[in-house]
Order: sequence, then C-alpha cells, then structure tokens
Amino acid sequence: MIVVTGATGNIGRPLTQALTEAGQQVTTVSRHTAAVPNGARHVVADLAKPVSLSPALAGAKALFLLLSGDLHATGANPADIIGEAAAGGVRRVVLLSTLGVVTRPSGPTRIAMRALEDTLRESGLQWTILRPGGFASNALWWAESVRTQQVVAAPFGDVGVPIIDPADIAAVAAACLLDDRHTGGVYELTGPQVVTPRRQAEAIAAALGSPVRFHELTRDEAKAAMTQGMPAELADDTLDILGSPSPAELRVSPDVERVLGRAPRPFADWAARNVAAFR
Repeated sequence: MIVVTGATGNIGRPLTQALTEAGQQVTTVSRHTAAVPNGARHVVADLAKPVSLSPALAGAKALFLLLSGDLHATGANPADIIGEAAAGGVRRVVLLSTLGVVTRPSGPTRIAMRALEDTLRESGLQWTILRPGGFASNALWWAESVRTQQVVAAPFGDVGVPIIDPADIAAVAAACLLDDRHTGGVYELTGPQVVTPRRQAEAIAAALGSPVRFHELTRDEAKAAMTQGMPAELADDTLDILGSPSPAELRVSPDVERVLGRAPRPFADWAARNVAAFR
C-alpha cells in the first residue's frame, strides 16, 4: 500500500490516479474529507500533527510526502512525519522538496525543507527527493481575470523560468515510488523551456481560441496583490525569483526525461488541458 499526502492537489490527484491504474493499493491523505479516484481510500489527517497520520501509515510500504503550509504551522515538526512513517513500517519515502534549496538556500522556507531532506537521508529508509521549480498551475492565479476581463496581469512580463506541469511531477513521483532504481535519487524537475508571463498569456489565448491581453504590473502592484494571500516576506522572495532568476533557476533540467523516457510537457499543453478554468 502506498500513502499519498496532498491528495486533493494538482500533484496528488494525478499521482493517485497513476498508482491505482498501476494496480497499487493507495491511501490518500488530506486535512478535509475529499473525493478520490476509484480504488483508493481516503483518510483525514493533519500533517502538522504527525501522530494523526498513524492510521494511514499502518501497513504502508511507501509514502509520497508533500508539505505546504504544514511545514510552517505553529508547533509543527515535519521530521516527526519521517519517524511516524518508519514506525508504521514504511520502507520508502518520496519527498517533494523545492529547487530553491539549492538556488536560494538562505530563505527560511528552504532552510526548513533542506533540514527535512537531511532527516530523510539519515532515517535509514529508502528515499528519493524531488526538487521542482515553478509550477505551470500557478497560472490559475489569472483564471478569474481571464474569465471576466480577458486579461493576464503579472509583473516582469518578459522574464521567464522553465515552469513544470504538475502532471509531470506526479508521473516522476509514481516512477520513484514504484521502481527501486530511483532510490537515493535527487531530481531537479523543470519544464522543457523558459516561458515568460507574456508567452503564457499567449498560450492561454490559443487554448481559448480568443484574445487575452497581457497587462504588466509593477513590482509594488504585484506585491500588494500577493500579500492578500501570503506573508510579505514570502511575496518579496517570490518576486525576487520572478524578476531576477539566477542561472540555476533558468537551467532546463534533463531529469524528467531521465526518469520518464520522454521530454516534459510544454506550458501550452498544460493550458490546453486546463482551458476550462479560464472560460
């Protein structure tokens, strides 16, 4: 049995689907009750309280560990999740980390994630670490403005990074959960090319078959919008990456193709599959 955390998200859902289609027994975990693919069972648990995972982990052979806000919840100790996994008999953990642990290692989020990586390496369990860059699905931030105004508003219109389709992250995670060859692997996951916000708007327009205007925000305007849903420090951190990506953040990694035997999907493919969100 394989346990998938973050089961309701844009990685957990396709990962669960891939594993069930491969004939695996899957237990999905999320903080709230959720619908899951046929063949999977669902357990409600809070990753900020690792002991709550015990019912899901009992008897599991592998764990896909995705932490979002749980990593930083008050009193949270994500390292305890590794201990709970080992106590439940889990033998393999695939951890979703972030490319930022190597490209911008001094930020508080990346320091905490790197510490979790180190805990996993030292746990005695089989492990694989996935380090994706920016997600194609972040374009869903623009869905409402595209639906209502036919506009994409973003800063740094002509500065891009090689964003990755979350479905490709899920496919890599499935391969790592199912194949011993990936034990001890650390994979940097990117899309096939650098894509700017302006080009993303063009791809969304092509998928819709109707015009979408690009409006470039100033950094201050973008920060004001972002801080409605995240701390100011994190907004500044994100804007630093978007506005001045480092050479490492611009690099197109071969790791998706190395694992899957095919190139990662371009942003236009993601836009075409998710066009309903923008209608």
